[in-house]
Amino acid sequence: MNSLPPLTAPVEPDDALRRVAFLLERERAGSYRVEAFRKAMATVRELGSAAVAKHVGDGTLQSVPGIGKSTAGVIGEAVAGSLPAYLKGLQDKAGPLVAGGEAMLARVQGDCHTHSSWSDGGSPIDEMVMTALELGQRWMVLTDHSPRLRVANGLSVERLTQQISVVDAINGHLGGAFTLLKGIEVDILDDGSLDQSDEMLGRLDFVTASVHSKLRMNKEPMTRRMLAAVRDPRVNVLGHATGRLVTGSRGIRPQSDFDARAVFEACAESGTAVEINSRPERCDPPDELVVLARDIGCLFAIDSDAHAPGQLEMKAYGAERAERLGIDPDRIITTWDVDRLRGWVEDTR
Repeated sequence: MNSLPPLTAPVEPDDALRRVAFLLERERAGSYRVEAFRKAMATVRELGSAAVAKHVGDGTLQSVPGIGKSTAGVIGEAVAGSLPAYLKGLQDKAGPLVAGGEAMLARVQGDCHTHSSWSDGGSPIDEMVMTALELGQRWMVLTDHSPRLRVANGLSVERLTQQISVVDAINGHLGGAFTLLKGIEVDILDDGSLDQSDEMLGRLDFVTASVHSKLRMNKEPMTRRMLAAVRDPRVNVLGHATGRLVTGSRGIRPQSDFDARAVFEACAESGTAVEINSRPERCDPPDELVVLARDIGCLFAIDSDAHAPGQLEMKAYGAERAERLGIDPDRIITTWDVDRLRGWVEDTR
């Protein structure tokens, strides 16, 4: 997996706006700032280059709905043939996300946990795919949320059916250069059952299962809940196992209380991979639990849990942790090619 090379002048206005949005997402800027640049990008593409140039020449760009002072500045400088100063500033400070883990990150080919605007992500599916391609990924699982997670606009059976058709169409256009796998981040319900119909789960290529509700459940029922999920043959990855938050705008949240040894032993027996969630605010599981899962013999998945294109590169954080904690790269399913991944999924169902 690579980093995106810096843009240089001349640059098209929509490309400049898109890269600004990516870099803002990468540094975890406020969503309102990112939204402004992505909205302006869509507006520019809709207007067309001739109309944009005319607005720039007339000084009327900010009269166009969806374009404000900052975005107009980027557009105007790009139309003039310069590298926009706002973009240059972001590029100049966009160093590596973390020191260490470079060798592990170079081996990462895919991602088992990503979201789009179909649930609580910030960009459409094709934008997530395009960015993953640019970063050198070979495959990605689309894992929007399941229906009971209403706060995240979880997908009903009907909407998931529609999304499956969209994924098939995207793969048809990609011509084998990249594979988008049909998936879900399915909520683990209180009794350990999965928040989607058996029929729909059977139509998916891949399932990541996570606890999102009643995170403070007592240890014994939480352990039973998680054991039931990781032993389900349809579940491929246990997502953000402890549910903790260690930093960020949502505040701090302690990890759930469960018998980690029992859960990870069940993962190892059932062939369910343990996610190393790369989001800095999660850093989940904590190091000591990653080591426990390593020693038990679990497989792992270094995942971005990306809700925006600029977050796909956050796998660098997970790669640093995996390398530092001595995880064999061959035990990390996101280093596998897509054919090996598919074969593993088939063998464990």
